[in-house]
Amino acid sequence: MTTLERQPGEETSTRNSKLLRNPLNRDALNLPNLITVSRLVLAVVLFALIYADGYWITSAFVFVIAAGTDFLDGWLARKYEQVTAVGRILDPFADKIIVIGAFVFLLNKETKIGDEIVNSGVNAWMVIVILGREMFVTSLRGFLEQQGKDFSASLSGKLKMITQCIAVPMSLLSLSPVIIERFDWFSNFRDFFLWGTVIITLASGGIYIVRAVQLMSADAEIEP
Repeated sequence: MTTLERQPGEETSTRNSKLLRNPLNRDALNLPNLITVSRLVLAVVLFALIYADGYWITSAFVFVIAAGTDFLDGWLARKYEQVTAVGRILDPFADKIIVIGAFVFLLNKETKIGDEIVNSGVNAWMVIVILGREMFVTSLRGFLEQQGKDFSASLSGKLKMITQCIAVPMSLLSLSPVIIERFDWFSNFRDFFLWGTVIITLASGGIYIVRAVQLMSADAEIEP
């Protein structure tokens, strides 16, 4: 069968299977993967800053840098054809660690600004929704890609990641006296964006579920 005759997704599946045969080769030690590892290091720094209290602007800055490495490592890997099995595992893992970890550390986080107690705006149900969606979609991806299906990130998944990456620094900044004293409307804007992030997260999960059902239904129709 020539390249032109391959079915949609077959070339991707072939490439993925080749990567999985030898995931720990020399190619795994490339710049995109090192950048991904640096995101895990930045996650530890971020969690320490949140736990220590008082470093809210610094924490937001660290998170933005870490989020930037997510776009950078993916762009480099695609541009210079350095996609590896290790990278395919580490990249989403690092994303989930820093995003979900940040939401967990921000859960019911409070600080005193003058005579007023302000919180991060992150509630337990928000963390459960975000964590549940990530775990379920990750399980779906692992199951389908094990069967050679292309279940790579869709536009809705990327939009979900972008909104989460904006919501986290907004929650961090809403705990800073410098921000709240200058912009008294900031907390309300943060809450609006947090709710929007949760809605987009749920919608993205629903789109992935529909996509997974379609892939599995296609298989069922092919079987005699």
